Amino acid sequence: MKASFLRSPWGPLALAILWLTFTAWARTLTLPDEGRYVGVAWGMLASGDWLTPHLNGLPYFHKPPLFYWITATSIAAFGPTEWAARLASLVGAAAGATAIYLFARRWYGEREARMALLALVTQPLFFIGAQFANLDMLVAGCIGATILAFAHASLLQASGRPAGAALAAGYLLAALGVLAKGLIGIVLPGMVLVAWLLLQRRPRAILALLWLPGLALFLAVAGPWFVLMQMRFPEFAHYFIVVQHFSRFAQGGFNNQQPVWFFLVVLAVLALPWSAWLARAAGRGTWADPARGALRQLLWIWLAAILLFFSIPQSKLVGYILPATLPLALLAADGLARAGDSLRAARWWCASAVLAVAVCLVAAGAAAMRTQPSSRDLGTALRAGMKSGDRVVFLEGYYFDLPFYGRLRAPAVVVDDWNDPKLTARDNWRKEVADAGHFDAAEARRLLITPAELPERYCDGATTWVVGSPKIAQRYPLLRGAPVVAVHGESVLWRVAAVPPGVTPGSCPEKPSVSSAGKS
Repeated sequence: MKASFLRSPWGPLALAILWLTFTAWARTLTLPDEGRYVGVAWGMLASGDWLTPHLNGLPYFHKPPLFYWITATSIAAFGPTEWAARLASLVGAAAGATAIYLFARRWYGEREARMALLALVTQPLFFIGAQFANLDMLVAGCIGATILAFAHASLLQASGRPAGAALAAGYLLAALGVLAKGLIGIVLPGMVLVAWLLLQRRPRAILALLWLPGLALFLAVAGPWFVLMQMRFPEFAHYFIVVQHFSRFAQGGFNNQQPVWFFLVVLAVLALPWSAWLARAAGRGTWADPARGALRQLLWIWLAAILLFFSIPQSKLVGYILPATLPLALLAADGLARAGDSLRAARWWCASAVLAVAVCLVAAGAAAMRTQPSSRDLGTALRAGMKSGDRVVFLEGYYFDLPFYGRLRAPAVVVDDWNDPKLTARDNWRKEVADAGHFDAAEARRLLITPAELPERYCDGATTWVVGSPKIAQRYPLLRGAPVVAVHGESVLWRVAAVPPGVTPGSCPEKPSVSSAGKS
């Protein structure tokens, strides 16, 4: 890469995005999250239905479709690889990095913009999030870019300059944020901006951001998918808004319950060493600077609002706090700027950068070398042996990444006790699949069966590929004598040979005798 390009305005940004992408291929999909979301995107591509997300062939409305659209498009364009499967998160990270860089160049300066960009993309939390295929980084990038676009528009309006382009960008990015993960795509930017402008004693500036062409653009981009889903599935709005938004926020019973201080520790540790620079950024005279006081207020309000909002629910996942990494990076750069030309501060900044890069590389290497649950080996074996007309069965578990690694073109049959009254008591894979089944009862009856229903399904001469734990194999006569094709950790792939035509359904699980075959 030529030195002249690196010195250009776009050189650092290109280098930062390259840095975020170069280890995205190095590990298998992490379960359950990466396998789940990539599996939904793979199902969209395999089925040809790009409108309704499906989990194992059943409508899946935990989240909106933007991540799935980007991921399915990426896999179609670049092939079914881990790098392609993570492109949506990389897009979100690139959007956030671009927004913080452009905003800082305009309202701070070239030096601060480069420092903020460096501090952002070398935060271990941001670096890892950019290479993790779930919805958190995509929505974080949209939220951050939305806040900065509207803040840019408001600052332009305050100086009497045109702000139409910035407002249009803000409304478009807000719509994409809603399509990425729901209402937080507009609620969080709105909360940050309203608080900032009220603190600035500019309440009329709030009304100035309510731009009718922008609202129309927002509705045109974000609205159609939600309207179409409600028309197709009358229970969609209640499930998506009430259950997946308000209930998850206000109630317990969901995964990963943590104390209220959890995200303070997460951000302080996983944003090191840059989080340590917040102390300098919060020094004396923070608000008094006439040139940067308003900008610093925006960044501190942004940081505090994200921490407060996600600290309220009992359920807390590390990726939720990703929108806070953007203001933290610019505050860290501002902390260096406040040190002026101090040689000591410059040395500490360089040391921080070296340490941050090292931590990111060590984290990526450790993740790649760590043995983790994965269906890649099973999927490779399944792909090599499976023929048209064969079926796949999951026993008492859902293998989220197997459709992707096995290149499955049809949903698997999932065997479990679907009549269990405690089915929805815990937030786990069974509840996810069962919830999806409520939107298509007929397909759920075909795909979600009990162990008692299993024997009658295998009398049509098709070969069956069974995935499950060896600990439960003895409970399924279907597996007696079936060869083991592949093993990975606690997961086994069996190949159950085709049952000869004419065999009585009740004898399918057993090897039929000559007499029983003659009687059938």
